[in-house]
Amino acid sequence: MTQLLRVQNFNVSSDGIGAGASEDQSLTNPFGHADAGRLFTWAGATASWPMRTDPGGSRGLDDYFTRDFARNIGAEIMGRNKFGPQRGPWQDHEWRGWWGDEPPFRTPVFVMTHHKRPSFTLSDTTFHFVDGDPATVLEQARGAAQGKDVRLGGGVTTVRQFLDADLVDTMHVVVSPVKLGSGLRLWESPDELRDRFHLEVVPSPSGVTHHLFWRK
Repeated sequence: MTQLLRVQNFNVSSDGIGAGASEDQSLTNPFGHADAGRLFTWAGATASWPMRTDPGGSRGLDDYFTRDFARNIGAEIMGRNKFGPQRGPWQDHEWRGWWGDEPPFRTPVFVMTHHKRPSFTLSDTTFHFVDGDPATVLEQARGAAQGKDVRLGGGVTTVRQFLDADLVDTMHVVVSPVKLGSGLRLWESPDELRDRFHLEVVPSPSGVTHHLFWRK
């Protein structure tokens, strides 16, 4: 059975920006100057949002995509800047990511970095720190996924690396109706990917637009 590399619930502004410049990132601002709340509001409002602490939440199209986040996923790949704001050699091994003691991934996670550190486990998520090109890291993640698909979690630079290496099989990008003006840009226009992907655009009553890509 084919193991897909899937981008899911990846959020960008209407001008294609998914995060502020990397130098703007800090412990208190993981997305730099980009207000993540403006991009993620649609997901946090759904009944299936994994970090929801109160009952309720919306059902419908947005909730379907939130529920789909973990379906048939056996491993995740992310860039170092999604894991944390540190640069260069690791100075603090006490930092274990933004997500607390119970990360939402529930799979092995492969963090791409030129500066390795020992693997560790929080709850049912094990973080591995790997130095390699996208194809090599994908091979490692597929080996750990036990036949399931691999999710490419971001950030923007990491997704672009895997797109440029032609390794992405499907992609779900959520475009929010806000402009950020500057930062890390996934695209100038989603039409840039039409040479390799089919594209279906589905508007949601919440105001976001879901862009669904799959290989031709």
